[in-house]
Amino acid sequence: MPLPTALTPEGQAGLDAILARPQGALIASDFDGTLSPIVADPAAARAYPGAARALARLAAVVGTTAIITGRPAADAVRLGGLGIVPGLIVLGHYGAERWQDGKVTAAPPPAGVDEARRLLPGVLASAGAPDGVRIEDKGTALGVHARLAADPDGALAALRAPLDALAALAGLTVEPGRYVLELRPPGTDKGAALRALVAERAATAALFCGDDLGDLAAFAAIRALRGSGDQAGAGDPVIPGCTVASGSPEAPRVAQAADLAVEGPAGIVQFLAELAGELGA
Repeated sequence: MPLPTALTPEGQAGLDAILARPQGALIASDFDGTLSPIVADPAAARAYPGAARALARLAAVVGTTAIITGRPAADAVRLGGLGIVPGLIVLGHYGAERWQDGKVTAAPPPAGVDEARRLLPGVLASAGAPDGVRIEDKGTALGVHARLAADPDGALAALRAPLDALAALAGLTVEPGRYVLELRPPGTDKGAALRALVAERAATAALFCGDDLGDLAAFAAIRALRGSGDQAGAGDPVIPGCTVASGSPEAPRVAQAADLAVEGPAGIVQFLAELAGELGA
């Protein structure tokens, strides 16, 4: 199938730049909900069939392939079978951790997470968290998931104020996602991680695929790199870029903010495979 056309001229210019000069391009993606279908238990997540193969094909022709995830980097590699992708860089914990060539390097554990970890069960109990609400310990962040609750939206709405108070006490922030509220250190997001990687790799074009509210920071980073958007800075290099949404009814804002939207992880994997094909890989 032919590569789809972006819905915005800026996004199409980004795709065109990647096709014209793939050796300078950076192709990056989120993992959960983008390369991997969302599941009730994050430990049970697996990459959509063909995801690792599509990335491996791209890695043979583009300058950089990367995953930027809130998960520990090594977990994304293991669950996604991504070890077959040559030269892949995986930024875990929103950039605080890096997997490359089988080795993990990480920043020191952020302050406040230990305190939040200790207090969180009591906060949830005092707030009357319903059955189905559970904690995901990411090491440098804590996720409160409500997907299995009878009323996920209602559960998260009732828990938001207590979690905001806990985050303020521990010096953390609360970030919403797909039926999850995540407590994590301020200043850590996928946008900052993406921009740092673009600078490090001297990328001449960039593409990012995402599905959730946490990916909007990376979308904003692409707009800033194009010289537009709230994050654009006078000293930043201006390079073309494109954002691709793994569409989901749970996070319609993501598709609305993207240059191109496809249907879930299946659509993302197909898009990446088509891009590889256009590049002769």
